[in-house]
Amino acid sequence: MTLSRRLVAEGVGTALLVTAVIGSGIMAQRLAGGDGAVALLANTLATGAALVALILTFGPISGAHFNPIVTGGLAAMREISARDAITYVLAQGVGGVAGAVLANAMFDLDPVTWSTTVRSGRALLLSEAVATFGLIGVVIATSRTRPSIAPFAVAAYIVAAYWFTASTSFANPAVTLARAASDTFAGIRPADVPAFVAAQVIGGAAAVALFGWLVPRSTVATPP
Repeated sequence: MTLSRRLVAEGVGTALLVTAVIGSGIMAQRLAGGDGAVALLANTLATGAALVALILTFGPISGAHFNPIVTGGLAAMREISARDAITYVLAQGVGGVAGAVLANAMFDLDPVTWSTTVRSGRALLLSEAVATFGLIGVVIATSRTRPSIAPFAVAAYIVAAYWFTASTSFANPAVTLARAASDTFAGIRPADVPAFVAAQVIGGAAAVALFGWLVPRSTVATPP
């Protein structure tokens, strides 16, 4: 598969993922009547369903990373070249912002509305590190042992992590940055983005170190 096709797949896939996250958050907020639990549940289910569909769609083209931490982890394990990893991350970043703009536009909001939702504090940063650690662990383990179930495992983990982490599991720098551009249910204040990303990098790096050792590349994949 050519690099240009892979980059388009990463950009479009990340854009659609962000559109699903933000768009479902807006819809949930409007329909839940102020019930935060119902809104979060709706946002969670839509995100999980979109993840399965998008990974199955774009996985055969680009690997369906949609996440700079996933791409960086694979580069660290030498499963993707450093040059390709850099271009993947750029495509993901552009796609994420485009997805936020699209979600805002679909709900008749300004294309960019900087979020005012405060997401700060040690508990939330710890949550982001844990969420990203688990996500990267799932990606590494399933892709090396049972790749056919990876889309479902990743989506299942994210759905669960929305509820068991205090931060509702952003676990993705591209998505985090994009969510800052929407002052809606899924938003995050721009000032809080750097700390979130730092926590995600720490959690992702720890997962690469541990799961790269726990599940060596030579592990034989179980037939689907």
